[in-house]
Amino acid sequence: MTTKRPITVDQYIESAPIIAQPHLRKLRDLLQHIAPKAQETIKWGNPFFVEPRFLFAYSAHKNHISFAPSPESLEAYRDQLATHDTTRHFLKIRYSEPLPEALIRKIAKHRLKAVRDRGDDNFW
Repeated sequence: MTTKRPITVDQYIESAPIIAQPHLRKLRDLLQHIAPKAQETIKWGNPFFVEPRFLFAYSAHKNHISFAPSPESLEAYRDQLATHDTTRHFLKIRYSEPLPEALIRKIAKHRLKAVRDRGDDNFW
């Protein structure tokens, strides 16, 4: 990332390492289709989808991107995430790996439903 902090998602993606940009664009497009009414914004230096609560975030790193829906949403798919690099809060996708689009769709839809059904405003 450059030293100047991006203020838009487009700027964030453009300032990310070249190797990260295709993954970021694909993830962004996927999430836009799942939550078309969500507002995209930069919070804490990373792209977020908000409707009006936090839905999910993502970020670029040296060797991977991270997708952050919520711990509960990741936990709901823990068995399907067994072959992926995860933490309690993040699904990490190496640039050398394809984006697990079908799995991300499931997780993101789960998060969106949780927010809409429960009014879940706990991002973490």
